[in-house]
Amino acid sequence: MKKITEPVFTLGEKLTDEQLDYFDKYGVIVFRNFVSREKAKLFLSEAHKVEQQWIKEGKEKVNGTPLKYGKDENGNPTIQRLCFLSQYSTVLHELLQDERLQLLTALVKPYEGRIGEIEKDGLVMNNYVRTPNSAFSQMGWHTDAPRDLFLGQKIMPMLNVGIHLDDCPFENGGLRVIPGTHKQGMIKLLFGKRYFVDNNADKREAGFDMFAGDLSVHDGRLWHRVQQSPHFGEKSRRRVMYIPIITGKYAPKSENSKTPFYHKFAAKVNR
Repeated sequence: MKKITEPVFTLGEKLTDEQLDYFDKYGVIVFRNFVSREKAKLFLSEAHKVEQQWIKEGKEKVNGTPLKYGKDENGNPTIQRLCFLSQYSTVLHELLQDERLQLLTALVKPYEGRIGEIEKDGLVMNNYVRTPNSAFSQMGWHTDAPRDLFLGQKIMPMLNVGIHLDDCPFENGGLRVIPGTHKQGMIKLLFGKRYFVDNNADKREAGFDMFAGDLSVHDGRLWHRVQQSPHFGEKSRRRVMYIPIITGKYAPKSENSKTPFYHKFAAKVNR
């Protein structure tokens, strides 16, 4: 396992050839200081307001996608995976209009990419924290490709665009990827690892030092996981908002949408 420290990229008015080549080779890229720390705190505040309202309402699903409940370090209920957040916050909806995010669609060319605000699970926030009662402190190896198969669709390119809201040094866990596996064949894509069950380190994997306000992008066909923090409580906390950039047929979700099978499966193995 290694930590990736170079090169350091920033997201400007366009993607550079170096950035495009880097992503094409590795299937992952990190842009530093996408938003300020103050903006990251604002996004956390907005997400917290929505979370508290949903807890008060006892909300279990949004547009067919289950909310993942857990307990904080004081034993209070918390939602560790929220979805479609931008539909419940003007601030977060405006975030998705940032022109720099639209630039990232170039990473799925020659396909036409779009920001899936009301598709897939919309704007998601993962709140990883390790406590004795936590239901979400790590996530096993997986790719995002089988979701298309479960829905009876062809596997299409997609990106997971993460806005990091806490500092998370490599040693504290966090995103791990196997660079270059976005170009693997179908057999390795579907059977290369035991989906979500396998949390073991891989000698090929790599991770990053991430800081509040940074942006990460990884190809959904890339093998990736979330390493559990060695710490407990607040020191282990890692909050990231994920925006899907997707291709293929437009498939919006609504309050009448059914729960896809893969959510039921993932809920049994993500602990």
